[in-house]
Amino acid sequence: MRGPTRGAEGRGAGDGAPSGSPRTSAPPLIELQHASVSFGAVQALRDVNFVLRRGDRVALIGANGCGKTTLLRLLHGQLRGSGERLVQGGAPGREPTQAMLFQRPFLLRLSVWSNLLVALWLARLPPQARKERARLALDRVGLLAQRDRPARVLSGGQQQRLALARAWAVRPQVLFLDEPTASLDPGAKQEVEALITEFADEGMTVVMSTHNLGQAKRIATRVVYLDAGRIECDLPTHWFFNQPLPTAAEQFVKGELPW
Repeated sequence: MRGPTRGAEGRGAGDGAPSGSPRTSAPPLIELQHASVSFGAVQALRDVNFVLRRGDRVALIGANGCGKTTLLRLLHGQLRGSGERLVQGGAPGREPTQAMLFQRPFLLRLSVWSNLLVALWLARLPPQARKERARLALDRVGLLAQRDRPARVLSGGQQQRLALARAWAVRPQVLFLDEPTASLDPGAKQEVEALITEFADEGMTVVMSTHNLGQAKRIATRVVYLDAGRIECDLPTHWFFNQPLPTAAEQFVKGELPW
């Protein structure tokens, strides 16, 4: 895959958008053109065209193995494949600032506070600004009182909130989330969802894979359904859940296809 390069402005909502779907004038951040990814004999993504625009809140849904995580990693620049990945959101020749969270967040064997400071050091924030930014981030997610505890002894929900604090602290333009609440209890899930929504409301672009259709309805403005490595449907959320869909997507939403 050739990238990152600066490309022409993307076309429409995405590869799966049908004719007549609404278009947006928001500037594109990342675009994939005819992107495919293979792992040995397994083709994880097949000829994907996708435009991520500033302010998007995208939910990626589909059965296990359909390509959601691979698409996230490709958009984030962690993977290479065939096709093109075009970047327009950052300074000339540079990526937009990005952060990625996983279902099980990776935390260092350090205190909550030190996990924040290391992230800000890696982001090259000036030393004099790191402590204040870390304090603001922990306060934002309700973990300031836990700052001296080892990060890995926190509950699952607290660990995910710490990961969100670490992401928010570096002020990313794009936040990628891979099943961020899948292993959390209902209360922790609600807290994490609320934070993601707040970040999006403040202008952060969000791309999230999820198995929770209710979560997609609550958070996303755009839903992308993948099947066997292809984008089969890419629609505004209210259209996706209230209008007829292509057969496979319709069966999936109705629970007639396995996860």
